[in-house]
Amino acid sequence: MKISDTKKLAAITAAFFITVTAFSGCSESANSSQTTSSVSQAAKSDIDASIAAEDIDVGYDEESSVGITFADGSADIDGEGATAEGQTVTISQAGTYILSGTATNGRIIVSADKSAEIKLIFNGVDITCADNAPLLVSKAKKVYIVLEDGTENVLTDGASYSLGEDDSNTDGAIFSKADLTINGGGTLTVNANYKHGIVSKDDLVITDGNINVTSASTAMEGKDSVKISGGTVNISAGTNGIKSTNTEASDKGFISVTGGSFTVVANNDAFEAETVLSIEGGSFDITTGGGSANASMKSDGTPNRNWQNNMSNGGGGPNEMGRPDDNGNGTGGDPPAMPTADNTGLTIETAANTTTDSTDTTDSTSTSAKALKAGSEVNISGGEFKIDSADDSVHSNGSIVITGGNISAASGDDGMHASGNLTISDGTVDITKSYEGIEGSIVTIDGGTISVVASDDGINCAGGSDTGSTDRMGADQFSAQDGVELNINGGTVTIDADGDGLDSNGNFTMAGGTVYVCGPTNGGNGALDYNGTATVTGGTLIACGAVGMEEGFGDNSTQYSVLHDLGSTVSANEKLTITDSDGKEILSFTPTKTWQSVVFTSADLKEGETYTITAGSQSETVTIDGIVTSNSKGMSFGRGHGGGRGF
Repeated sequence: MKISDTKKLAAITAAFFITVTAFSGCSESANSSQTTSSVSQAAKSDIDASIAAEDIDVGYDEESSVGITFADGSADIDGEGATAEGQTVTISQAGTYILSGTATNGRIIVSADKSAEIKLIFNGVDITCADNAPLLVSKAKKVYIVLEDGTENVLTDGASYSLGEDDSNTDGAIFSKADLTINGGGTLTVNANYKHGIVSKDDLVITDGNINVTSASTAMEGKDSVKISGGTVNISAGTNGIKSTNTEASDKGFISVTGGSFTVVANNDAFEAETVLSIEGGSFDITTGGGSANASMKSDGTPNRNWQNNMSNGGGGPNEMGRPDDNGNGTGGDPPAMPTADNTGLTIETAANTTTDSTDTTDSTSTSAKALKAGSEVNISGGEFKIDSADDSVHSNGSIVITGGNISAASGDDGMHASGNLTISDGTVDITKSYEGIEGSIVTIDGGTISVVASDDGINCAGGSDTGSTDRMGADQFSAQDGVELNINGGTVTIDADGDGLDSNGNFTMAGGTVYVCGPTNGGNGALDYNGTATVTGGTLIACGAVGMEEGFGDNSTQYSVLHDLGSTVSANEKLTITDSDGKEILSFTPTKTWQSVVFTSADLKEGETYTITAGSQSETVTIDGIVTSNSKGMSFGRGHGGGRGF
């Protein structure tokens, strides 16, 4: 068909919208990285996530196109620019090529001028290549794969490749040394038995299409970048789902998603960006490493060394392929069928490095099963997320910035982990299971609705690593750490933690927002825990926990607060109320665990006023006699009272 002016205008308009939205987000990462390289300090503002109109344009002139039809062990070519040898077709000129038919052992090779732009129309084509990539782009400026509406297109490779000097680095069923774009309303299924599914050495762009990838290793990779604005993507991966790997420049190695629907089942990381992972929209259903039931972290804080052996076959090709060898090769097997998250069929893979002259389609030799992962910044401003991860659900070696979206995550380790700063200003974050819920050097909450369930700390602010037990990030220290802070300025935060509820190895400052903490039932942890100072100037907080290590706010605060230990333990699910002398309810909370100590603060508290604390059958009064009022006799002696540590 010939493209209409209307379609071309629509493509240009859509591309303009994507360009505007790609640059509209603000990054809050000026101090986010603890490293010094420009790549590790890259932020969303450094990347070009725009998508050109040509990447959206699906139109073509059928009369001037070259037809390529596979049938009966050969390929028929109607037009100039391509040649065939048996079922192997080589395209050598710029232009549009319409592909259809079935090749039982064929290939498409694009070897054109470096300035050539080539459009491949997949119009019901099914190509299997037993010993190489069914589609190899060895030379071109850019290649477009257009999935014709209503068509089913399939590319399948074998479990091993027979490679020569010219293609020795080929390791994907679709392997391109040029920019690669996929669009159109049809369906593309890639069965990658050897290693990777779809690989571009440069930029990989997806703007539409129904794309199903089952891979022995990584499903999709764009070395310089991956940009996705639409389409439906279903992935079952032996290692990573979608990744970008360029380590040479701060404006490369990123993943940008502005739309689309994603179902990703991966043994290792689902989305992995060397620099920035930016998500502005889309829907995401992600399972990594067998899910949170296969936790990478034990409840006592030590790594579960055997977790990767317990993966419920998180993704990839068929069972018969087994564990790949040291080169990442499969061991044979029939072409895989697309599994679901509940019916996957592979063992975990540990693949070896490839040379840097390849597309850096390297799968890490260290085991990582994170859902959303970046080297410098994870930036989420929109999208719907359902995550079940054996490892961290959201992870950055630099910063995490959340300005929107709805995130529901169950994690076998941390819900969110940033080695640098972690900032939440809007959106919904619901961490239903975790070892530590939210973790970073400086955690700042300015808005949003946040709920955390953690087997250790709910929110943890500390320096260091999150790998290993003795030097795990957040390991308790008595001295305050410089550059470590917890700042709550807005939003609604609900914490259910078996360890510390809110834990800062530096200072804790609260200036706004509403916080509820259902803290520990053992006296070795506290609902609040800090090594520096705790200051409240605004907001509302109720934090309940055990007696023993309880702490309150310091007298450098400007808003009144109370730390009070009741005479005996209160049963779970008993409502706690704080009322004034007139019987007016000031605060209330229903902890789901037993407790005895409570910290509370509110702008409604007044000096000289007497308040009644009622919980179950207990009722005690407290009179505000200063900026901090406390009867605590725990080991920390109500630390913070008087502004000191109380030791």
